[in-house]
Amino acid sequence: MYKHEKQAVERLQSNHIHMLSTLSTAIIAFFLIISLSRTMLFPMMAFADEPQPVAQVGNTTYMSVQDAIGHTSLKNNTVTLLTDTMESVTVTPPKVVRGITLELNGHALNASNTTAITVPANMQLTITGSGTVVGGDNPAIDCRGALRIQDGNFTSNTTLMRFAETGSASAEASISAGTFTAPTLIGMLNDAEHLGHVSIRGGEYHGAIPAGLDTLVLMGGSFSTTENLTPYLVDVAGLIPDSDDGMFNISELAISSDYPTVELEQGSTLQKLTNDSLLDLTRTKLNGISDYRLVADAEQLQALNKQIELALQAVAKRKAFDAVSQTVTITATRNAETADGGADPQFRTSGHDEISTQVTVNIKSIAKPDEPGKPAEPKQPDMPRTGSAIQVLAVASLLLLVAAAVCAFVTSRLRSS
Repeated sequence: MYKHEKQAVERLQSNHIHMLSTLSTAIIAFFLIISLSRTMLFPMMAFADEPQPVAQVGNTTYMSVQDAIGHTSLKNNTVTLLTDTMESVTVTPPKVVRGITLELNGHALNASNTTAITVPANMQLTITGSGTVVGGDNPAIDCRGALRIQDGNFTSNTTLMRFAETGSASAEASISAGTFTAPTLIGMLNDAEHLGHVSIRGGEYHGAIPAGLDTLVLMGGSFSTTENLTPYLVDVAGLIPDSDDGMFNISELAISSDYPTVELEQGSTLQKLTNDSLLDLTRTKLNGISDYRLVADAEQLQALNKQIELALQAVAKRKAFDAVSQTVTITATRNAETADGGADPQFRTSGHDEISTQVTVNIKSIAKPDEPGKPAEPKQPDMPRTGSAIQVLAVASLLLLVAAAVCAFVTSRLRSS
């Protein structure tokens, strides 16, 4: 019995030890879980309470977009949004920086108490990336400097974008992509003398463009309404309706000539032509595309001027000249350089380049002038009036003498009888 009791006691002790070990492990695990939970929970709570950065320049983040703009540099002038934010910003980078890029990065910049984005004179702003600029009851953009919009969604409950040209500065804007929605899409700032130079090269527009913005050039884009667009489409090929979404699209690049056939004849019109004078003569123009220039075929223009020269020689030598005709091809060619010779990145406004048209110049025939005849015999000069009077007096005197002689003869015979 003693042996069995001893084994029972040993088993009981072993069970107690195992239970204690298991309990200890459970307690230790519990406290570890609690400890880890507190370690992870409290920092997360603390992080949630702290404000998050909204913009980034290079590897540095900032708590406001305005602060990020102030920390741009020549090497890194891109401000990237990191989250949605409510803030009205002005493009005022450090003095050495003249332009910045705002990468929306899929986020929204909402105006707080004034215009969402203000571009002062002599500053340049490029807006890229998907995202939204919301003006609310304020404009989305006020611009006195240079503006490039390459993407984004822009909305406002009032005038969406305002521009200004004054005596000291002029706004220059180029819009190539994006969606723009407002009651009025484009307007002038209160002190503006003119709009500035604003060109629409693409994008989707929902709203009206008021009349009177003479320096606004429409090169491309889709419009939900044709209201007030007519003044800007006089010189273009027109709007093409899209049956799918009801939008109206500006037609692709086109060339038109008011006088595709002209005639030159002896006189002031018969003179050599340059590229520009040929365009003026035929009134050949593009549909408002400023990125392109019109170029006449050099060989054909040279051949035309050769014929004009022959016609001028015929006129000078009083010779006949048969009528001739010369066709000149005029091509729309994209500008490759700026006025100062630097590279100018172009936005495509047509699906293809090298679109062309033809004009015909006719030089009318010049008839050979008639041969001059033999000179007529010179007429005897009339006697001067003084000589004629003397002759009359001489004849009269002779007649008087004859009459006197007759009278004397008759008197003498009467006396003798």
